[in-house]
Amino acid sequence: PQRPLKMADAIDDKPQTKRIFVNHVDSYLGKNISKFLSECVVGSSLEEGEEGSEGEEDRGSDYIPPSKEGTYTIIGTLQNPANAKPDWVKEVVQYTAKEELADHLMECDIIIYDITEDPDQIDEGTWACSALHAELEHFDNPKMFILLSSVMTWAKSKPLDPDDPEIPFTEDDYRRRKPHPNFKNHISAEKLVIKNGKTNKGKFVTYVVASGLTFGMGESIFHFLFKAAWEGKSPALQVFGTGTNIVPTIHIKDLAAVLQNICDQRPKTRYIVAVDDSQSTLEEIVRHISTHLGDGKVKHVTKEEALLSKDLAQADFDQLLVNLRMEAMFVKESMRIMWIAETGMCENIDTVIREYKQSRGLLPMRACIMGPPAVGKTTIAKKLCEHYKLHHIRIKDVIDEAVENLKRLSARADEGEEEEDDGKAQEAQELLDAIQESRENNNDRIEDQYIIRFYREKLRSMPCQNQGFILDGFPKTYEQAKELFAVDDEEEGEEEGGKVPSYHKGTMPEVVISLDAPDDFLKVRVMNLPEGQVAGTHNTEEGLTRRLTEFRNINREDETILNYFDELEIHPEHIDVSKDESDDMQQAVDKIIKIMGEPRNYGPTPEELEEMERKATEERLKREAQEQEERERKEAEEAAERARRQEEWAERLEEVRRQEQEVL
Repeated sequence: PQRPLKMADAIDDKPQTKRIFVNHVDSYLGKNISKFLSECVVGSSLEEGEEGSEGEEDRGSDYIPPSKEGTYTIIGTLQNPANAKPDWVKEVVQYTAKEELADHLMECDIIIYDITEDPDQIDEGTWACSALHAELEHFDNPKMFILLSSVMTWAKSKPLDPDDPEIPFTEDDYRRRKPHPNFKNHISAEKLVIKNGKTNKGKFVTYVVASGLTFGMGESIFHFLFKAAWEGKSPALQVFGTGTNIVPTIHIKDLAAVLQNICDQRPKTRYIVAVDDSQSTLEEIVRHISTHLGDGKVKHVTKEEALLSKDLAQADFDQLLVNLRMEAMFVKESMRIMWIAETGMCENIDTVIREYKQSRGLLPMRACIMGPPAVGKTTIAKKLCEHYKLHHIRIKDVIDEAVENLKRLSARADEGEEEEDDGKAQEAQELLDAIQESRENNNDRIEDQYIIRFYREKLRSMPCQNQGFILDGFPKTYEQAKELFAVDDEEEGEEEGGKVPSYHKGTMPEVVISLDAPDDFLKVRVMNLPEGQVAGTHNTEEGLTRRLTEFRNINREDETILNYFDELEIHPEHIDVSKDESDDMQQAVDKIIKIMGEPRNYGPTPEELEEMERKATEERLKREAQEQEERERKEAEEAAERARRQEEWAERLEEVRRQEQEVL
């Protein structure tokens, strides 16, 4: 007999959504996994033709997918109850008793519990799985429970073949796995979840995913390495121990894609290994991060030294020292995944670094301060660099640093270092000789071609590319700017339909400030400088007049430095410093801060916060003392006024009495 038509069938095949519970949607893993699944249409990983439909580039962190119908609905808990609900989460579960949480889990089709980030979640996750298992007779529809665990439950497994330790473990070996001593609770949770899924597979199916160390987006386990490389404060990036251990890894979005496949497929394999193909050693990973984000240096430290680091949790330390060859056989053979980093972190390091910077808002700030001599460029640039933690680029510093580097390089030839260095050493010596000759022929001045070469190297250095910089008074002319920001032959410049000339995007300032002031104002300012500040500088009356004339001459024509930026549609902001009445030009600095916006870095360190609090307290106490002084002054004035009035009134009263007396 024909099945009766239900109301749901009449609806235009509208895609059905499913409710997924994810714990801690505000943590690194929970956030990235829940966000990824919220953008997946239910069942889409089963469809042919999805794989490869978009390039890897399109799925970078800045990719915003179009809104779709029938995507997974996300329910979740928060690690920090004070955090706001993420936009992609439908509902945040707040509960005081576990029974309340159980009611919410019963309303979901799929429950994902991550126990890798927060050990406290192991108890909650196993309790949740058992609570659902106890209720499976009352399920309205089939449910799935996925435990997201770690490859650390395999860390002490014996090699499959003692004669060939390079044979990787796969899912088939999961009964032989032996955990790291600090991950015994994880393996107990895995066993319980697998067992609970055997009672009634039609109603309650369970999975365990043993994940490699996750990377990508804002980073988590590897974050301290990325941060140390980006900040550039350490002389070298640390490798713990020998660094020869194989670290199984997976990109966070690729792990999310594995979970999507499980949700869509309900595969028969219940224990799944989720790792990429990389099999990189710890040293290879650290070296790649250092080379592509820092100065390329690494140093080995003992495990004991590494444990003293306050930036490193014990669990992260254990994971970074794991030595494990694993292969994700089931994922490779049975899942459709549009991999972001199938070949691992090292092979995809540029993409990973781009995601790291974008996810954490660590984008360089680049500004240029222009203006006549003695207008205050260096004072303002210094204050801005302190506020934004940027590199202050002054012509003298750039030349001194470059010449010092050349001298150090050329000295290697005398020390008889490696052959490949000899070529560089010889080049350095030749350049030093050419600069010396140029100085002798140009009244001890260095020609523009050398200055521009040094500047290009400086602005393209890793610190300037990571944090950003403020150019202080250079370039001065249209031609210098054109040369400085020119694109190399093999590079791609910024060009818009041929209207805007091409330029090097990574060194071009986003903000250009022109400090303006009349000559008379500048002359008075220099004349008022203390003798000690003027001695040995160009800021004598004669020196200033010469430099002002020079400055006004090169800024008369159409092709001035400001015209150069105007043509590129980076319009200079003009600030009249002659109207700045503040100490140390703070008003001008505040105006520029408004133009440049919020800092794009890690924010103040604990020490800086302490200093800021100390200064704020000092300011408050000073203000309160001034207010108290003002109050006391006003009270004294009022008291004096009252006394004067009383005296006046008494005199008048006395006068009236005297007059009355006379009348009588």
